[in-house]
Amino acid sequence: MSNRMLVESTDRMYRPLFLLLQAAAVAVLLGRGWQHFFWDAPYRALLWDESLLKGLVEGVFGTPWREYVTDPANDRRISLFIRILGIFYFLCALLVIWISRVPMWLRRSLWVASFSLAILAWLYSMDKFLHLGQFLEYSLQVGAPLFIYVAASRQRIDEPLAFWMRLATSVTFISHGLYAFGFYQVPGNFMTMVISILGVSDGVALQFLKAAGFLDFVVAVLIWLPGKWRMAGLYYCVLWGAATSFARVWAYFVPEFWLESLHQWLHETVMRFPHFLIPLALLLLERRSR
Repeated sequence: MSNRMLVESTDRMYRPLFLLLQAAAVAVLLGRGWQHFFWDAPYRALLWDESLLKGLVEGVFGTPWREYVTDPANDRRISLFIRILGIFYFLCALLVIWISRVPMWLRRSLWVASFSLAILAWLYSMDKFLHLGQFLEYSLQVGAPLFIYVAASRQRIDEPLAFWMRLATSVTFISHGLYAFGFYQVPGNFMTMVISILGVSDGVALQFLKAAGFLDFVVAVLIWLPGKWRMAGLYYCVLWGAATSFARVWAYFVPEFWLESLHQWLHETVMRFPHFLIPLALLLLERRSR
């Protein structure tokens, strides 16, 4: 696709593409806000890491490490910080909804939000032995606030923005595939969701995940190829991205406790909406340019 064709296409398609990017950013910010405000986030993995912080805590603040990690007041401060960060995400979601009316200086809060999401991704990777795939799996979530910021600022989806959207999609699917295929240890929740939704045995679930992981690698390449190959890859990204997003609610929903189930799992689905909304934006862009 030439740059001129892309610009002409996005001029005609800007509004629906903008709405998809807007929805993706709102979703991840609302989902992470819900997680931080009502549940928890892994900041203690950093703040209670003895190898990293013991020298600072004891040398600078003069507090014995054991006292620092066992003090209930410190735990309450961490919980308060996490809740405040949740409120920040909620406010950023509102900012995205009204982004066309928000001054440029305030829009830059979305850079802070993306940076914060990147730190969160790093903290999750600390829990997985600093696996690079764990960190990069959040590329679409981290990128969503930046994509809407750029789209709102430029008033179009230009070639550089489309490139970064495609790159984030490719990296996210490759990273997911590394776990599903078994390059890293297959997560227990992956197995649980497949068994719960499909009603299959452990062995069949593992083979299903390996096949899904292989397809993740394939589509991560296809979306860089021209013509029908890119279209096929993007169609798959939309369908599989939506399926893996809604799998959280589907697998863990308990009808007898529907409200509690939604409270616990709906945000896990919503925060993953960029995994199919951003590929959908790329798909619409590709279809219009043909």
